[in-house]
Amino acid sequence: MKHIFLIALCCMLSFSCSENNDDKLGSNNQNVTPTFVFSQHWDDTTITNADIENTSYTNANGEVLTITRLRYLLSGFQLLDNNGNPISFQGYNLVELSNAETMTFTPSGSVTPGEYTLRFVFGFDEANNIDGAYTDLNTASWNWPEMLGGGYHFLQLDGQYNVNTTAPLPFNYHNGTAMVSEGEFEQNHTVFNFTESITIAEGTTIEIKFNVAELFKNPNLWDLNVYNTSLMPNYDAQKLMQQNIASAFTLGSISQQ
Repeated sequence: MKHIFLIALCCMLSFSCSENNDDKLGSNNQNVTPTFVFSQHWDDTTITNADIENTSYTNANGEVLTITRLRYLLSGFQLLDNNGNPISFQGYNLVELSNAETMTFTPSGSVTPGEYTLRFVFGFDEANNIDGAYTDLNTASWNWPEMLGGGYHFLQLDGQYNVNTTAPLPFNYHNGTAMVSEGEFEQNHTVFNFTESITIAEGTTIEIKFNVAELFKNPNLWDLNVYNTSLMPNYDAQKLMQQNIASAFTLGSISQQ
């Protein structure tokens, strides 16, 4: 009888342990959604709303400039598992330097906790860059002119250069669809694929850093005396922007709450 009792007791304990482990495993495997935070920099110097029109920066071409407006759109957020399979999130974020609320973004969608890499689109890809489709972006005057390909801006960087002289001049570094010729357009968005592994868990926050200085130097040295205003219909300027934007975003800190 003692043997039977011991066997029964062991079975009960084994079942209880298994049940507890399953409960923990199930809890750990509940899907989670990361939050993204955005920061802007001029190389190693952080750019904030307080710097608008107040702080001067020297670009790689030696021109001294100030920023009056900075807005950019990110979309197509995906997390890729260890096999390269993408999990897509819905939504986009229009980051505006003067609006602190836009510095945080939680997309729609979720993933199982684990190790992933990150992918996102600067601007909209061709499938989502639909003229007039997004009410909030229309209200924000984010539209790209129909005669230039329609859809939406990807970037607006406005300011003045030669501010260290008595004759400062305006610049409008606006990026979007590239017009090859009248009625012929070329998609001009940029896809960012980061190779760093990110641990995604409950409360994960991912910082995305935008180095504005890169827009003026890598790989193309930007001369504001040549490319300053009326750049939206300028095909060459749009393609140079796309190339420089490709090095402007990096991953920052990853935190777990």
